[in-house]
Order: sequence, then C-alpha cells, then structure tokens
Amino acid sequence: MSVSADLLRDIPFLRGLDDRAIEEVASSMRERRVPAGQEVVRQGESGVGFFIVLDGEAEVGIDGQTRRTLGPGDHFGEIALVARDSPRTATVTARTDLQLAGMTPWVFKPLAFKHPEVMWALLETLAQRVSETPGR
Repeated sequence: MSVSADLLRDIPFLRGLDDRAIEEVASSMRERRVPAGQEVVRQGESGVGFFIVLDGEAEVGIDGQTRRTLGPGDHFGEIALVARDSPRTATVTARTDLQLAGMTPWVFKPLAFKHPEVMWALLETLAQRVSETPGR
C-alpha cells in the first residue's frame, strides 16, 4: 500500500518539495504498521530502510540508553539510504502503535538525483545527527 501524499506534506524533511515531487515520494514509499513494544530496527544489525513516523511514538536507544522520542514528522534510518550494508546506529522501539512510511535505498537514489533538494535535506539531517553523537 502506498503512502498518501497528504500525510507527507507537513514532514519537515520534505517541505522543500513541490506537489508533484511529494506525489512521487508518496508513491515510492510503503506504509508499515508496528505494534507498541516492538522493535522497528535494532542497533548493530544491517538495515536498508528509511522511515518517517506518520502516527504514534517511538523511542530511540543507543547502547541501551534512551536518547530521544520520535513522533509524527520525525524520521530515522537515513544512513541506510546512502551507506550500503551499514549497521544500524540505534534501536528504535514503538512506544505506541506506529504508522510508518518506509523507503529503500534503491528507490531513494533515483528520486534524489531527480530532486536534489531531498538529498540536501538528508545531508543536513545526517550532519545534525553526527553533531549530536556522544563523544564527538
């Protein structure tokens, strides 16, 4: 099932896109539902998905410590879009039932070349995450 473009319009990561580009992103993403208490991704494991939280809350943990809570509009898994076979840097667990929009790198790459503003938003996000990394 593809994701509704209306759900993506207010996502900060995608705000720079025009309506046509948002429609294209929406049609390339797939909806995923995760029940409360279930891990979405686990630190150290490989992963290929990038996710945007559409509804619900998730907890981000690094080395067993909660680092932040994610809610609608937040996203995770950005590294998986650009770093092939890179292990997950955090565990994300559903605090409530979650509705996610997911994308794989093989879908993201052509989209990024066609809409470079998406890649720029991704780079800004990655830079922010690196600056927040403990011990940096």
